[in-house]
Amino acid sequence: MARIVMKFGGTSMAGIERIRNVARRVKKEVEAGNQVAVVVSAMAGETDRLVGFCREASSLYDTREYDVVVASGEQVTSGLLAITLQSLGVPARSWLGWQLPIRTTDAHASARISTIDTEAMLASLANGEVAVVPGFQGLTEEGRVTTLGRGGSDTSAVAVAAAMKADRCDIYTDVDGVYTTDPRIVPRARKIEKITYEEMLELASVGAKVLQTRSVGLAMKEKVRVRVLSSLRDPDEDVTDAGTYVVGEEEIEEQSVERQLITGIAYDRNEAKITLVNVPDKPGAVSSIFTPLADASINVDMIVQNVSHGTGSTDVTFTVPGAELARSLDVLEKAREQIGYATMTHDTKVAKVSVVGVGMRSHAGVAAMMFQALAQRGINIQAITTSEIKVSVLIEEDYVELAVRVLHTAYGLDAEDEAA
Repeated sequence: MARIVMKFGGTSMAGIERIRNVARRVKKEVEAGNQVAVVVSAMAGETDRLVGFCREASSLYDTREYDVVVASGEQVTSGLLAITLQSLGVPARSWLGWQLPIRTTDAHASARISTIDTEAMLASLANGEVAVVPGFQGLTEEGRVTTLGRGGSDTSAVAVAAAMKADRCDIYTDVDGVYTTDPRIVPRARKIEKITYEEMLELASVGAKVLQTRSVGLAMKEKVRVRVLSSLRDPDEDVTDAGTYVVGEEEIEEQSVERQLITGIAYDRNEAKITLVNVPDKPGAVSSIFTPLADASINVDMIVQNVSHGTGSTDVTFTVPGAELARSLDVLEKAREQIGYATMTHDTKVAKVSVVGVGMRSHAGVAAMMFQALAQRGINIQAITTSEIKVSVLIEEDYVELAVRVLHTAYGLDAEDEAA
């Protein structure tokens, strides 16, 4: 008997018929003798509808009341799934965030999970009940409802799996696993059977939309085995070997790790480039730029400081999330006197393309291959950032799809033709 957490997103919960399909999947796991906890999202589009109501009510809404409103979407689906499971003869009950409870910080609309009390829920599981838990929500020490930020149900699922020491956490989504890149751009992209936490974390952070970044980081910290698989398959189909497992590096065969240089290619169009011209070339100048941005909770990614003009000044270029551009420009304009730059320019027609793989640790020349492949197709690189297992470049947005295809082929990730 295994202890399993199953997480279903908004697409899977979009209407009673789809909820019935979810219930059939859950019933199959129960019939296999497993203890099952299910974490659910709100119906597709419901959270956006509720957010819209808050904004209509007041543009300066109280985030504590905002959380009360938007958390209700998951409450509805958790109750509906419990009812549906009961109709199939499966004992089930819902456990709302305040009933477990799931304790969080008091950062409303972007809270982080602190602890989860699973004692009562585990007793229920031991008696043969399925636990249905609404994702995305929790409770402060003061008893106020909180939400975890968009995509937070993935984090809820991993946190519940960690708290109840589950054998694995199955996250059902609208794709049947993690691919070497976006199959819509590269039809010959391959599904990955196993990927390390680090690789998945890097891919999620640079644009891959399969898993929410916080959930991967938590899974890595708590050593939760995660499986990504499709909710669109026949509920009665055997999924034993389906999907992609996100696991520790030690679980992946050493030979396989060393043979695969690059695991995947990701891209992100939500980038904006800012350049400050004629910044004084002196100690503390860079700090005067990025400290105000940090104070405004704006994440800066790529940074390029150009060589000195020979006049005691330099240019500094960096990227921020596209959605944060307006705020970034406002912060930098207010700090202009302190920074001392002459002019400020920005560009939103840029995108980030990244190659990720643990094989980089033991192979030289990964970045050189990337730069050469892009140069051969006339794609100019505007900025670069790296980590131990990632290289990212900033390019013109119009070249994103070409760059992804070129790099996917250059690193030997294309699937072989089936006819061959």
